[in-house]
Amino acid sequence: MREQKEPNWVFNRDLYFRVGEQWHWIDKRPWTDEQWKEYAAAPELRTFAAYYDDALAGYYELRRDDEGGIEIAYFGLLPEFMGRGLGGALLTSAIEQAWSRHGGVAPRRVWVHTCNRDHPQALANYQARGMVVYKVEETSG
Repeated sequence: MREQKEPNWVFNRDLYFRVGEQWHWIDKRPWTDEQWKEYAAAPELRTFAAYYDDALAGYYELRRDDEGGIEIAYFGLLPEFMGRGLGGALLTSAIEQAWSRHGGVAPRRVWVHTCNRDHPQALANYQARGMVVYKVEETSG
């Protein structure tokens, strides 16, 4: 696991598309390069890359929210690394990094947003690592 110490908007954008394509991530698809640059340079964002045998396998982004929590904002593996049991290790790393006292301040909570379009094992993976369901929203359509 390697933290991207310098903002690299191309890295964030490319991983967002490569990991998120199969899960229909759409919120950032229309973004311009300028929006990506601003996003990646935000001081509240930390980006980590996962490697397997020196090959990029996935990533996660941690974002400090306005209430002192840390959101696991984006998290996932590249398609060719799925099904190898790496998701649990990646999530464990994300949770440990989120709870670390980065910047000398412990977070109030660590949270993640998931939905029915995510990997079928996503919720079980979160729960296996101690996360609990906080809120459920149902939408029509």
